[in-house]
Amino acid sequence: MTFEVNGTRVEATPAPGQCLRTLLREHEHFEVKKGCDTGDCGACTVQVDGTPVHSCIYPAHRAVGKQITTAAGLGQPGNLAPIQQRFVDASGFQCGFCTPGMIVTAAAIEADAALAVDDLPRLLKGNLCRCTGYRSISDSIVGQHTPPDGSCHTAPGHEHAEASSLGPVRATGRTRDARGAGLVGTSPGAIAGERVVSGLEPYTLDVAIPGLLHLAVLGSPHAHARIRSLNVAKAAALPGVHRVFTHADSPTTLFSTARHESRFDDPDDTLVFDQTLRFRGQRVAAVVADSVAIAEAACRLIDVEYELRDAVFDPRLAGAPGAPLVHGDKDPVVSRLADPTRNLVAELHGEFGSVDEGLEMATTIVSGRWQTQRIAHTHLETHATMGWLSGDRLVLRTSSQVPFLVQKEICRLFDLDPAGVRVFTARVGGGFGGKQELLTEDLVTLAVLSTGRPVQYEFTRTDEFTITPVRHPMTIDVTVGAQGDGRLTALKLGVLADTGAYGNHAPGVMFHGTSESVALYNVPNKRVDAQSVYTNNPPSGAFRGYGLGQVIFAIECALDELARELGVDPFELRRLNSVRPGDPLVVTHEEGPDLIFGSYGLDQCLDLAEAALKRGNRAVVPVGLQWRVGTGMASSMIATTPPRGHRSQASVQLVAGGRYLVRVGTTEFGNGTTTVHAQIAATALHTTVDRIDLLHSDTDAAGYDSGAFGSAGVVVAGKAVLAAATALAETLVEAASAWSGHGLTRGTDTGTWQLEHDGLRAVESESELVSLDTLMHWATANDVDLTAVRREDGALRSLAFNVHAFRVAVNTATGEVRILQSVQAADAGFVVNPEQCRGQIEGGVAQALGTALFEEVVLDGAGAVTTRVLRNYHVPQLVDLPVTEVYFAQSHDVLGPYGAKSMSESTYNPVAPALANAIRDAIGIRPTELPMSPDRIWRLLHG
Repeated sequence: MTFEVNGTRVEATPAPGQCLRTLLREHEHFEVKKGCDTGDCGACTVQVDGTPVHSCIYPAHRAVGKQITTAAGLGQPGNLAPIQQRFVDASGFQCGFCTPGMIVTAAAIEADAALAVDDLPRLLKGNLCRCTGYRSISDSIVGQHTPPDGSCHTAPGHEHAEASSLGPVRATGRTRDARGAGLVGTSPGAIAGERVVSGLEPYTLDVAIPGLLHLAVLGSPHAHARIRSLNVAKAAALPGVHRVFTHADSPTTLFSTARHESRFDDPDDTLVFDQTLRFRGQRVAAVVADSVAIAEAACRLIDVEYELRDAVFDPRLAGAPGAPLVHGDKDPVVSRLADPTRNLVAELHGEFGSVDEGLEMATTIVSGRWQTQRIAHTHLETHATMGWLSGDRLVLRTSSQVPFLVQKEICRLFDLDPAGVRVFTARVGGGFGGKQELLTEDLVTLAVLSTGRPVQYEFTRTDEFTITPVRHPMTIDVTVGAQGDGRLTALKLGVLADTGAYGNHAPGVMFHGTSESVALYNVPNKRVDAQSVYTNNPPSGAFRGYGLGQVIFAIECALDELARELGVDPFELRRLNSVRPGDPLVVTHEEGPDLIFGSYGLDQCLDLAEAALKRGNRAVVPVGLQWRVGTGMASSMIATTPPRGHRSQASVQLVAGGRYLVRVGTTEFGNGTTTVHAQIAATALHTTVDRIDLLHSDTDAAGYDSGAFGSAGVVVAGKAVLAAATALAETLVEAASAWSGHGLTRGTDTGTWQLEHDGLRAVESESELVSLDTLMHWATANDVDLTAVRREDGALRSLAFNVHAFRVAVNTATGEVRILQSVQAADAGFVVNPEQCRGQIEGGVAQALGTALFEEVVLDGAGAVTTRVLRNYHVPQLVDLPVTEVYFAQSHDVLGPYGAKSMSESTYNPVAPALANAIRDAIGIRPTELPMSPDRIWRLLHG
């Protein structure tokens, strides 16, 4: 059949039942993405004769004679369509994986005069974004890129210069004035912006590799079983099948799918293939074939005999005598487990002071139990890896937050020399902690080494819901006591976390969750009892906030209830009891010297959020006696980097054309690090961001980096970039001095030259300028290295603070919660890129609102996931979310580059408790279980 794609005639013969998405990608239109393949997310949207359609459910044969338009057909870098330019100007994306489909839909809206932009919530219901919170997307479509007041909701009397100003609204795009230089404190826009909005920025699978094979996995139908026998003969005989793998082919080395700087942070309890199966969907066998369809068909031909075993699904029963043991075969020392004979992965029991005495001193005591749920990361790019041999070297192109840590563990598992393994990422389509795991790379490695052929393994959206680690569900008990003046006297915390069938991230999530959440408050008597236990449920893992969101939900709700009992304003209760510089940071003991107050803005955050709530936003309260209005707030604190070090090496080099090449190992997955690193380097080198080139996230091309987790991209990797750029600037001045004959050795008078955008100028003679190219040629001839390399180890950590506040209306007849006002005040230190930082905050709030109101990975009580597709899992849409007012405290951190702090994870943590407290204020009943869906709120009200 014949059709046109972006004006070019295409002849193709689609396979029976093939959808348009896969046909277009077969013709290397990689701007058409796969997010779900069920017509739910919109990442695959194209226009067919001007009408936007989900190409993943559009039959390919229906395209005959049609004109297909993709994002690349609307415009390309250097010649963008107006709608694409507005997405660049408004920073209307973060990871950007949803963006080509979003823009195709937006272009159709713009082209149809009958469609009103004020109807965007309905018109965009077929396009999901997990990163932004939609405000910037809405601004992109309507033609504005910042609030009308010209600032990031800066409160009257709290304006603080360039760092928080985002510039006025302009319908025609941003004027490139001094901000065009992209120096720190301004918002120059994403480095890859034009490629992202045209769909030409490559992601993991956006490359054509000749002879590529595909891998599919047979998953366990049972929650707990042992494989008695496997017969793969029929599968192996199927035409197109190249290899079938089972536990007989597995390396015998135990490992953890979790990745940390120290691999000893997580228990070694996992095998590539295991004869014992501990959750539904766990790998039984894998098939490598010419196509995914053949591989899946071969999986169905594998004969397996299982020996069923008793299973445990309730974490409260996991430690009971006689409970089925999930990892009873493990040596607790070898695997680093607390007690596998009690299904206990990790535990913490400790006391500071005496909680019993503190409760005796209290005049008011509040106790309660809170429950949090499983949450899927729902990054629109699913986990995927492509692997091949380059000579005798293994190359893995993977969707990961931690390529260097993946390289280390792959080498350990398969006994490979690191010099013979390259791991790199393209742009990664979201992560949120879900890609701090090793989930696809091991099977691809096994397949490539066995077949000698390039192999691809891509998760389906159902895989993401059923076999990918989720956020740890927790049961949290809190008892808190205070005297009549509001001073806290005791805090008692009990935590039970369900880590599922494997212990990846179990210790870290438990310890981190009970750390800053408790240390935030000055309480003379504290006790923590926490356990993380195995069950035969799907594994849990790392998720934005890393345990803090769950525990903060409980503690902040308990404090709100305490404030009510005492008759104290909740903001005042926090002011009275929160830690300040000079106070010890105490959980069950005083925290070590690595955690310091590098700056402090919590007091400002409390003031900013409280003032915004008092001012209001003129939102109209719904009419009717059934609507009740309430307000609520919550605080949070987080360390700016993970404990026990987070390493990064950066190099900056002068290259031809007066440009600079920055090499840094961290990954870009919507966190904005590439743009921030370019700004940091440009500022230190007295140049502009358009002179900065970056190589990142590649074990061959960049220096070692622990990875993009723990919000370390700015405060660790960014600090390494700043150090390297500063060192190169000094080297260039020394080189200019040597070039001019003023000296040939380090330590000469470097004050005679000054680095500028186009070269180095002699201070004593302003007309004398040596160009950067001239200096580079001289350096090459004289064997002078114009490269600087610096490292940062993250040994010292600072603290960041966030305060969230809501005004809500609750419908007592239906349980509906309507958000009238949403406010977040953030202590981000010096804000390197205000618009981008604001977007991180909005995105974190949006994800947290999904947790608070809608989202839950539901199990059937026997370990099977029932929310297996996106339409059954409520990711927030534009219609679901308010525009959150964002305020920045004025602080300058002594540790971060240019005074910056991290601000990607922390934004998520105070949202759910603030919303729960507002609902409590409205209806007079305390919600204690997430999500706070209408049915749960209705049951609270009506029993």
